[in-house]
Amino acid sequence: MFTSLRPHRDDVALAVSGLLGGLLLWLLGLHTQGGRPFSAPWITLVPLTVMAATELLRRSAPRTALTAAVLALVADQLTRGSLATVLMFTDVMYAAVLYGTPAAARRLPVATLLVTVASTIGFLAWFRRPEALLIGVVVGLVSFIPAITGVSVRSHRTAAEAARLAAAQTARLAEMDRVQAVVAERARMARELHDMVANHLSAVAIHSTAALSIDDPDTSRNALKVIRENSVEGLAEMRRLIGLLREGGADGAPSAAPTLASLDALVEQANTNGAPGGLVCVLQDTREAGSAALPTPVELAAYRIVQESLTNALKHAAPGPVVVRLDLADEVLTVEVTSVFGSRPGPTAPGSGAGLVGMRERVALLGGTLEAGWDGAELWRVRAELPVREREMRE
Repeated sequence: MFTSLRPHRDDVALAVSGLLGGLLLWLLGLHTQGGRPFSAPWITLVPLTVMAATELLRRSAPRTALTAAVLALVADQLTRGSLATVLMFTDVMYAAVLYGTPAAARRLPVATLLVTVASTIGFLAWFRRPEALLIGVVVGLVSFIPAITGVSVRSHRTAAEAARLAAAQTARLAEMDRVQAVVAERARMARELHDMVANHLSAVAIHSTAALSIDDPDTSRNALKVIRENSVEGLAEMRRLIGLLREGGADGAPSAAPTLASLDALVEQANTNGAPGGLVCVLQDTREAGSAALPTPVELAAYRIVQESLTNALKHAAPGPVVVRLDLADEVLTVEVTSVFGSRPGPTAPGSGAGLVGMRERVALLGGTLEAGWDGAELWRVRAELPVREREMRE
């Protein structure tokens, strides 16, 4: 409690300067009025001292300070008066509005205005002389004007604080957006890296295992050929990804993202990689010939879904057909890849499940649906439905 009532150093400075100024005026014999009930010179120092004491509480206890200041001002009117007392009262009134409660800040200007109007009318009716209007002017200068000034300063401070909080909130939101953008970009690049490289590395792992486990020159030669092709293509894909990550490089624009037009080459490559394991990859595109190109995000997602599905078939599918189907109806592109479900002979490659996660993320970003799993018979099915209209993708 005592800590909260400790006066601010600026308030101490105001109190000391006001008291010293009033003492100087008193020593010089300068007073604001005469012919008062208490005309002894020393009595003027009593309200002056009380008013100076209220300056110490102007910030820590504005309501108490204003109450004491009003009593001191009334008492000063019964003495010969001091200009310092009046000036300190205006400061206490100003501080009561500025540092007081919101209710006090609303009520004090209204109250001082009513006091000003009432005193003007009262003195004008009492003296019946136009000079009585000057008393109302003085009352307004001493009470109403400081209160209005306090309201104005308080409003500006409130607006400045609101602007500061809004700026801090904006900065926090910007930082959150930046973090989310970084996380989203990292997830996107992780999907791209997995989808571009996993297929080639899986083929390299399977064929290198076959070359090591089967002591046959033709088998080893074919395996090394497939390993070399996938290594070269994987290196090219890695370079493309690095090109996408670079900014302001001297090599010009990075190569374009793969589209559905490249599926023939992808399926052909999958045939080459899967032939030793008994896989036969087939592409069935039932879309109308010459149909317009789909939005780039849709084509890229469809391509990566097919690529990852073929990679999973290469690693896990039993010997048999791997069928890739494309269909476009009602502004929805359907991508379906089926393979034989079961164990397979020969070498396999381990999986981490990141491919399915990446496919689900791609489909979710476009507002589509993805189903992946055993169909209950003998097929493993991956089916994705991707909306191609901009409105649906945004939703």
